[in-house]
Amino acid sequence: MSESTTRSTYHHGDLRNALLDAGARLAERGGPDAVGVRAAAREVGVSPTAAYRHFENADDLLVGVKERAFRVLSDAMHARLDTVADTGDPGETATRRLEALGRAYVDIALAEPGMFRAAFCEKGVLSADEPPEALVMVGQVMDELVAAGRLPPQRRPLAEIAAWAAVHGVARLALDGPLANVAPELFAASVDRVIDMTVRGLTGEGTTA
Repeated sequence: MSESTTRSTYHHGDLRNALLDAGARLAERGGPDAVGVRAAAREVGVSPTAAYRHFENADDLLVGVKERAFRVLSDAMHARLDTVADTGDPGETATRRLEALGRAYVDIALAEPGMFRAAFCEKGVLSADEPPEALVMVGQVMDELVAAGRLPPQRRPLAEIAAWAAVHGVARLALDGPLANVAPELFAASVDRVIDMTVRGLTGEGTTA
């Protein structure tokens, strides 16, 4: 792509989005350490000077990639929630919704490992002004469980953190730990067990044998 073509194509903010797309692809291929302004500029086909007008450094670009990764995560969780049918029992429906969120979380981690690692790496710290939408969604389902009488009110405080930590842990074990090379059926059973024990710990009820 020539510089003149680049200038005519990426204007009025389009270059920033193109660089974020490139940063996301770099993260998908190589994880957070692969995200850099110059690398993203090469990916898009623009000069580093043009890219640096939008992102001061690699950490600045990584923050944007992290924000995009969290959107991908929350979109996947929303999509999975949409598949949960109303059972007619609010408590059972809420329990299935919690399960769905956990499975969506693990699935997106395995489907987009680079993006997932980028989202949670130490570099490029996100603003703490608002909690991630994924966490908000889990909290909302916890409130549904309380309203349905499945989650005792005294167990509600920070329950979403406990649930998030459990599924995040099994996802990381699959990406970078001892579950990385186990048979698919063993990993599936491990995810079932983590979700089951999480639900049991919160509500006292199990979802699988």
